Amino acid sequence: MFRLHFIALLGAVLLTAGSAAAQAQPAATAPADTVRLSLPDAEQRFFQNNLAVLAQQYNVTVAQAQAVQARLIDNPTIYVEQDVLRRRITRPTVPEGTAASEAVVSVQQLFSLAGRRKAAGQAAQQGAVVEQYNLQDLLRNLRYQLRTTYYDLFFKQQTLRAYATEIASLTRTVGLYQTQYEKGNIALKEVIRLRAFLFTLQSERQTLLNDVASDQTDLHVLLRDATGSQYVPLVDTRRTRDLTLNGYPEQALVDTALVRRTDLNARRATLEQQNLSLRLQQKLAAPDLTVGYTYDKAGNYINNYSALTLGVAVPVFNRNQGNIQAAKAQVAASKLQVDQQQLVVQNEVHQAYQLAARNDELFQNTDRDTAPFARLMVGIEQSYAKRILSVVEYLDFFESYKNNLVQLNTLRANRVRAFEQLNFAVGKPVFRADQ
Repeated sequence: MFRLHFIALLGAVLLTAGSAAAQAQPAATAPADTVRLSLPDAEQRFFQNNLAVLAQQYNVTVAQAQAVQARLIDNPTIYVEQDVLRRRITRPTVPEGTAASEAVVSVQQLFSLAGRRKAAGQAAQQGAVVEQYNLQDLLRNLRYQLRTTYYDLFFKQQTLRAYATEIASLTRTVGLYQTQYEKGNIALKEVIRLRAFLFTLQSERQTLLNDVASDQTDLHVLLRDATGSQYVPLVDTRRTRDLTLNGYPEQALVDTALVRRTDLNARRATLEQQNLSLRLQQKLAAPDLTVGYTYDKAGNYINNYSALTLGVAVPVFNRNQGNIQAAKAQVAASKLQVDQQQLVVQNEVHQAYQLAARNDELFQNTDRDTAPFARLMVGIEQSYAKRILSVVEYLDFFESYKNNLVQLNTLRANRVRAFEQLNFAVGKPVFRADQ
């Protein structure tokens, strides 16, 4: 008696949970504004609207402005001296033939010797080149995030469609068998098994919906879209199937990466900047020359005194030795960083190539035709309705069919992501399914 009450209570709990999930499902999938988005359109919107890219562009502008500033010539200095207070307050007696008051005017101009101004401009201009490569590397990283998120969202939506079909089919079956149970034709435990499996499918679907919502959020941020629209990626699956490594040997991709990778080029540009900075510090050891003109109206041995002035620092103690030594150390460090980054690039391309090869091999050796499974499931449902199959056998076939669809979409997504990762490692979109 206790066992029967327990089974009845468990059945009531599952029935209530199933009913609650069925009632909550329309709210979770309430229709929202959908935007059918192709990948080229998404990339165009990304380039135009992404806030991180726009902010980095200002860094390039700042570096270019600093390069302009470094080339500017120093302003001249004008010095004026006029006897005002004593002449107006004490009114001294001035001998005949002497000027009524003294006035001094001096003009000086600083000249950089040894091409220091040109060297400073070149070093600053190279800084702008570094910022430009940093911008391109930011674009490379965010573009990889955009493309992988786009394809992940597409295949997850494909999986959601499979879940929707399975849940709808199983829901009908549960409804029919619930009616048969109420008529006393089948046992409660059979209905409980069916509802438990339906609840499992709904839970898996909800987890996938959470992942889809996260991808939607990432796309909205990347595209700077503040609307609540839901993106529906437009992917030609025939083009994704045609992706192949044939004709692209690994070493050729490594050579391309060593030329095209923006992070590596940024390191090389930084090394060149350090070389130019060393050259600038060496030129700073040479003193500046100050050339000027002085006019004194009545303060020298003759009235209306004019003179040419020259000034230069004598490099006896400070020859900029410390800054030159520091610049040499920075050049040596930058060389090591370039070598390190080259090694990183080579290994990343190798790992990405092997990953793409393994995923493609698995994909090519997998039977991707789901039509036999669909036809088989129709027969399975009919056999179960005729009581030829038990509920355990029926649910086992159902689980196998669902797993096949989910794993196939996961394999497709992993394969496309592997090719995108290889593009990211190479630094160039070699493999594309959107063109």
